[in-house]
Amino acid sequence: MTSPLPQDPGTAPAPPAGEDGGGAVRGFGPEWRLGPDGLLFRRAARVILLDEHDRVLLVRGHDADQPDRSWWFTVGGGLDDGEDPRSAAVREVREETGIALRAGDLVGPVFTRSAIFDFFARHCRQDEEIFLARVRSADVGALSREGWTDVELDVIDELRWWDLDALAAVEIEVFPAGLAELVRSVLAWDGQVRHLGLARE
Repeated sequence: MTSPLPQDPGTAPAPPAGEDGGGAVRGFGPEWRLGPDGLLFRRAARVILLDEHDRVLLVRGHDADQPDRSWWFTVGGGLDDGEDPRSAAVREVREETGIALRAGDLVGPVFTRSAIFDFFARHCRQDEEIFLARVRSADVGALSREGWTDVELDVIDELRWWDLDALAAVEIEVFPAGLAELVRSVLAWDGQVRHLGLARE
């Protein structure tokens, strides 16, 4: 059973799909709902995707309303209606990278977290389950953008494998904060889900 995600005392869960018709906002898909706290909200599944050299595959993106600000983050995205986090994680990895995983390839979730951030000039809250998966670089081949949505094509700048020492020294923002050390802490996972709490990004 998946451990519950941490909740910020000042927020409340978003309503179920269909109660408010979510997604009627520029740049946001139908998985986003307007929560009772006034923030756009979604549940998400993310993947720390490692190769045999312990390099982690990350995405660099920017905000269309703040094009001079960019950041690195893990592969993943929002859960579709009726979708469980593992299925969403597998789908998102395939769509964003072209890498085909199976649900059984995922370890964890190793982390859960909540984040409040601005995107497309809107305040958003996302609750995340973060899984770990390994692939062999020789089996991956060229990374693919064929599954990217129009919004992703507009705001995602690149995919890159990162050595953890280099990632720890990168100068632009990385989410979650301290990702290199978080990855190191689960290279040999002890089976405990770590709750990273609420980040304001």
